[in-house]
Amino acid sequence: MNITEREKQILFTIIEEYSETASPIGSVTLAKLFDVSSATIRAEMNKLEELGLLTQPHTSAGRVPTDAGYRLYVNSLMAKPETEQTDFSENEDFFEDKTDIKTRPDTFHNDTFGSIKNGPRTIYDYEREFQPNHLLGSGKNSRALEIRIMSHASADAAIKSAVDILVDMTGNLGLGTIGNQLYLSGISRLFAQPEFMDNSRIQSVAKLLDQLEPWLREAKPGEPLNIYIGAENPIGKNSGVSLIISKFRSPYSDRSYIGVLGPTRQNYARVMSLVKQAGNILETLVL
Repeated sequence: MNITEREKQILFTIIEEYSETASPIGSVTLAKLFDVSSATIRAEMNKLEELGLLTQPHTSAGRVPTDAGYRLYVNSLMAKPETEQTDFSENEDFFEDKTDIKTRPDTFHNDTFGSIKNGPRTIYDYEREFQPNHLLGSGKNSRALEIRIMSHASADAAIKSAVDILVDMTGNLGLGTIGNQLYLSGISRLFAQPEFMDNSRIQSVAKLLDQLEPWLREAKPGEPLNIYIGAENPIGKNSGVSLIISKFRSPYSDRSYIGVLGPTRQNYARVMSLVKQAGNILETLVL
């Protein structure tokens, strides 16, 4: 793809800003960040739109990323060497176990799955961005994940705890396989996000969830970290969500999975790293 370094930086900045604001990003904001004129930014944004990496949801509105734009961004994260470690968790409140699993409000039952229980950065910087391929990150994230998971004696409780903490950390729906069952948590958190104000979007996601467990069982994604963005999803292509899952070995299977399902608008670097860490900790501690 014929894209300059500045165009790539503009695209990545739009992605990061949009993940925080959920509002289209305009040229005035970017002009201040890049210290150039708004006209220059608009020309670059037009080029990115022609390449299919940005789209303009409304006339005179700013731009938002497309699935292709997110894919370019995620690929850049995955291509980075495993040389840096970053701790995203600045607030220890993320890790306080405030509610008992039995009393979580988003518990439900669905026969398809068997028993499903409750469950600005400014400019993209290659040198500071977190690498999602670490075996285990350092700092509060890894310590909190390990402590929460290790506090459970059984494998199924450890997997459920890992899923629940991913929900707390990301605000997405969390998922984990336990034998032939799929454990889901955080459905209300997912549908509280602005992308799901439209009931038709909720219905699309619900249909995706109905097919998720059979798909995981049959497809068996092979990579340690798997990211399906928007229409890339093998099921629910029109649901406008991203599925980020990590494969790990458990007492139940060599192909157990843990991950999150959220809108395409999210902090991919952070979420990818958390899912990868959760899978690695489970494989290390649960076996």
